[in-house]
Amino acid sequence: MIAIIDYGAGNLQSVANALKKLGEPFEVVRKPAELSKAQKVIFPGQGAAGSAMQVLLESGFIEAIPKLTMPFLGICLGMQLLANFSEEDNTQCLGIIPGRVKKMKISLKVPHVGWNKVAINQRSPLVEGLNNNSYFYFVHSYYFDAPQENIFGQTLYEIDFPSIVQKENFYGVQFHPEKSGEAGFQLLRNFCKKC
Repeated sequence: MIAIIDYGAGNLQSVANALKKLGEPFEVVRKPAELSKAQKVIFPGQGAAGSAMQVLLESGFIEAIPKLTMPFLGICLGMQLLANFSEEDNTQCLGIIPGRVKKMKISLKVPHVGWNKVAINQRSPLVEGLNNNSYFYFVHSYYFDAPQENIFGQTLYEIDFPSIVQKENFYGVQFHPEKSGEAGFQLLRNFCKKC
């Protein structure tokens, strides 16, 4: 079973719909104790870092998530919260993958919305079978400035920013795989079957 964490602001329904299409059993969980039944965990992201971390604190997930040993996938904000710190709301994050989340200070339009390529620069079960420079769908104004060893995919939007990160059993993607067509479904399929 795959647990989808509900923290009140995530893009939960589209992730649930994607898992239904893939035929993967899942449950929406609202309490850390419910994670004990899960083989995998997905944290869908939407909203602001400060309010999301506040909900994780109040619900107890802030202590539970860093201790997880099963594969964990953070999507968009869910990826950014794996960092040490976010400039959004000056927020202390989960500190699972070293690095800071920074505001995109570029001349192109922000937020970065729409389809963009992901260059895969390290192999991982998460990206198995994906073509290099496949297109995924992005919606974000901040990016995760992570160590090179944790960057598995990068995207160019005036600046090169990490779009796939990984450390041990923790995976993060800046884009929305559930809204990214066949490439996105392949990535979710990989997470469910190979990670």
